[in-house]
Amino acid sequence: MQLDQVKAVITGGVSGLGLAVARRLVASGAQVALLDVNAERAQAALAELGGTAHFFRTDVTSEENVAANLAAAQAAMGGLNAAISCAGILGAGRVLGKDGPMPLKNFAGTVMVNLVGSFNVAKGAASLMQHNAAGDDGERGVIVNTASIAAYEGQIGQAAYSASKGGVVAMTLPMAREFARIGVRVMAVAPGVFHTPMVDGMPEAIYQSLCAQVPYPSRLGAPAEFADAVAFILQNRYMNGSVVRIDGAIRLQPK
Repeated sequence: MQLDQVKAVITGGVSGLGLAVARRLVASGAQVALLDVNAERAQAALAELGGTAHFFRTDVTSEENVAANLAAAQAAMGGLNAAISCAGILGAGRVLGKDGPMPLKNFAGTVMVNLVGSFNVAKGAASLMQHNAAGDDGERGVIVNTASIAAYEGQIGQAAYSASKGGVVAMTLPMAREFARIGVRVMAVAPGVFHTPMVDGMPEAIYQSLCAQVPYPSRLGAPAEFADAVAFILQNRYMNGSVVRIDGAIRLQPK
């Protein structure tokens, strides 16, 4: 798929990794629709991205809301052939914390946004993509979900987050196998520690210690590097059913 032919929905698209993907695609001539709950940040994102970008306030955990906004995005862009899920929450907390066991709603809430939300967008997007005209190799669309290296090396306090991202990893291959018949590829990207708004305001000593844990290059990942990985996946039709780590060779320690 050529990037200037991409018509993509991007969840979590008004900030962080999602906005970086939107920037990368728009710069290559693509159209994007940002699906996010943050309407305030959306205005700045749209002003930056220009007229080929659209915004739809979206709760990824709502089946009805996602279905309606995917259809609206398809209409606004004149098509839909890519869905990139970047919406997510950290959901940090120990299973047995100082105040007792983790409330089940905390665990369930993290899984709902990170895993169920990604599934919700993927199945809704694939339902629309299957009706696209087939391109080279019969391709009709691409789905890229965001996992995390925490899916493999979750730290203490990351049980909910790791479970949610592990689910994203686990559903990649069966989805890709199922969607092969309709020409829709499914991939996931597992980023390491990236410089996103979540690390802004972090004490300098902690920030530097994070950087030092990355073998090479010894720094946090840049959102543009994540976006480049997504762009490569969209363009390479032989990438399907797998998870790409982008992490500077870091392997998370227990804590």
